[in-house]
Amino acid sequence: GIDVKGVNANASEPRSINIRGGRSRQVLVLIDGVPVTDQAAINQEFDLRLIAVHQIESIEILKGASSTLYGSGAATAVINIILKKASKDRISGSFETSLGSNSPANSYGNMLADRNQNATISGAIGAFTFLGSFSLTGVDGMSAAKSTTNTEFEADAFYSKNGLLKLGYQLNEKVSVDTFLNYDVFDYDFDGGAFSDSEVNTGNQEQLRVGVRPSYTYTKGKLYLLASLNSVKRGLNQFNSFSNTLDNYQFEGRSLFLDLVNKYEFSKQFQLITGVNYQEHSNQSVTPFGTIDKENANFNTIDPYASLVYISKYGLSANIGGRLNIHNVYGNQFVYDGNLAYSVVKDDNAAVKLLTSYSTAFIAPSLYQLYDGYSGNIDLKPETNETFEVGIDASYKDWLSAAVVYFNRKEVNAIIYDNTTYSYGNSSSDANGIEVQTKVVSSSFLTVHASYTYINRDVLEDFNDYIPANKLVTGIDVIPFENAFFNFTHRNVGERTIFDRYGSFGTVGEDVVLEQYQVLDFMANYTVLEGTVTLFAAATNLLNEDYDDVFGYETRGRNYKIGLRLQF
Repeated sequence: GIDVKGVNANASEPRSINIRGGRSRQVLVLIDGVPVTDQAAINQEFDLRLIAVHQIESIEILKGASSTLYGSGAATAVINIILKKASKDRISGSFETSLGSNSPANSYGNMLADRNQNATISGAIGAFTFLGSFSLTGVDGMSAAKSTTNTEFEADAFYSKNGLLKLGYQLNEKVSVDTFLNYDVFDYDFDGGAFSDSEVNTGNQEQLRVGVRPSYTYTKGKLYLLASLNSVKRGLNQFNSFSNTLDNYQFEGRSLFLDLVNKYEFSKQFQLITGVNYQEHSNQSVTPFGTIDKENANFNTIDPYASLVYISKYGLSANIGGRLNIHNVYGNQFVYDGNLAYSVVKDDNAAVKLLTSYSTAFIAPSLYQLYDGYSGNIDLKPETNETFEVGIDASYKDWLSAAVVYFNRKEVNAIIYDNTTYSYGNSSSDANGIEVQTKVVSSSFLTVHASYTYINRDVLEDFNDYIPANKLVTGIDVIPFENAFFNFTHRNVGERTIFDRYGSFGTVGEDVVLEQYQVLDFMANYTVLEGTVTLFAAATNLLNEDYDDVFGYETRGRNYKIGLRLQF
């Protein structure tokens, strides 16, 4: 049920997340538990290109409406990207480098087109912990847009630098303070649109995140504060074919985030989470078409919330929670959720659990949608989502597990762009579907896993763009010998559509159908010298499938990557 649109396109192209038939604005992205957004973007979407993969330790995904604990934007899922942590017992470091190709299916690029390096050092000196990481990435050799003739389009490059610093101090057994600083910047070339080349369009982005997390642990509980400042600046130089000029665009979104949380455990059966969240956001944009002034384009929210968890001794667990969003522009919004799970079978050989939930969520209109001089609408209402889920989770011994979940989501006051008024407005839509996951551990060296997702949703404006009704993913993990790991992953993605709003590719107001495609990927790694050296390699799109990930833009064909990781 998870699609990252553009992940198979050129590195210079943006990525967006579709989960359970929703859009990127319905997914809340966290970094180490702190929400990240781009308040100068149309939908406040966070640009995933601002994150260095080398600095990520793990990723947690919580599907369904989760605004009770996480606030605005958590309508279809919450993605918590957890960055690497400092070593607490010794000083350690790592260095990783890789080289790869970057080319579409109809041509071949050199093995130096995709270059990555990362260095990390971390450790502890007494009660003080630290981590520093720096990454460099350069990708070239491939055009963003697809050519429909024999004319070869110019390659569009992408270069990024990512710095991460974490410092922590343990005052005593009860009190600790952690801080972080992220600085990410990238420059890129982009084309004039679908099937349209450009040799002059360039862009850049810069992100600065800084924050502190003091915490106090007491008997049966923990109290902590998450405080962060986030600034995202974007610049574009884009050719204007009407005026024959190179236009400049400047965007800056700023956010202040404060979250005071108290977790209290009455007993092993009852836990209570309470908190109050405060946020401030602003948008300053200067474009050839007008200016959005941060003195007007800003808002703040105050959200008190609570969630109670009950875990019984006889297999029943329950959770209920609520949150009141107090928004200074559109007023108050109350959301709530409830979850039930019951283990009908649980012994040494088998386990069967039934689960169900009902949850609500809201999405605040973006500052652009409210205040843009051309398409903004100050009377926009917040979008609300209601999600119902029911499913079963089962396992047998250590070799078989399976899960089936049905979900149904209703969107009320969905925020859309109205083609008749040329401004943003509210409408409604809904989506439902089924997710199936299985895993079979056939032996100590072979594991097979598969997942299938069916999504059915209303056709409303461009909400159906690129969302396949059917998607099947299968994978095989192989450990052929000690310290070696192989993986084959096959993805079969069904037909997708895009709404041809202006008739650019066919008939005005009709869908363009993108054919289904299948991709086979391979990766391997091998560790030597007691894990201090790891050799890794990957081959993506082994079948060299020529398909459309984003209509009118190139898709990566068969490409290779090799790399080395050193731990010390």
